[in-house]
Amino acid sequence: MKTKELLKKLEGVHTITSISDLLNVSKQKAAYYVCRLRKAGYVKTKRLRDNRRVYNISFENRLGGSSYYDILNKNSPVKIATPKVYRIYGKEPSLEETLVYAIKTRSLRTILASLALFKKIENWKELYHLAKKNHIERQVGALYDLARKFMRTRRMTKRFRNNALPKKEYPLVYIVDNLKSKEFSDIGETWRVYLPFNSADLEDYK
Repeated sequence: MKTKELLKKLEGVHTITSISDLLNVSKQKAAYYVCRLRKAGYVKTKRLRDNRRVYNISFENRLGGSSYYDILNKNSPVKIATPKVYRIYGKEPSLEETLVYAIKTRSLRTILASLALFKKIENWKELYHLAKKNHIERQVGALYDLARKFMRTRRMTKRFRNNALPKKEYPLVYIVDNLKSKEFSDIGETWRVYLPFNSADLEDYK
């Protein structure tokens, strides 16, 4: 089977088992095909917590560039597998950009993964600018306070906190549509947001 034909059949996210089933070949032969595609630059490999390998197979992998999900998976213990991702060529997205992107997805798992970014974020001026532009200052503040309960983080500047804190009469807003937890109500009241996570959701950060 030619490499281009193989790429067309396997483009997406796979395990050795799924490749074996899709091509109706042995796992040994499936591993050989993955090796061929990797040498051609089409494969990125991630290892899951149960030690299984997941292969992201795409023509875009050969072009280089980074995606927001690449940044999240690099920095977070919560991994995200996505068959199609938007890649940014010419530069790597900043942690601040990645955090704002993650919150805007309104995806529970993506936002959960993004909490790890608070351990490394230093440019609070940039983060505030991006958060204000996207009207999510409160969400950033609430998620930061939540992250601090489970990990060591960089310290939020007083300027960010003072500018982002809402007035008490502001209505509560959702981070993830129609999802709210009974835990962490103190943080929710401070920032006037509904936090979507329970303590059990943050096991990977303990």
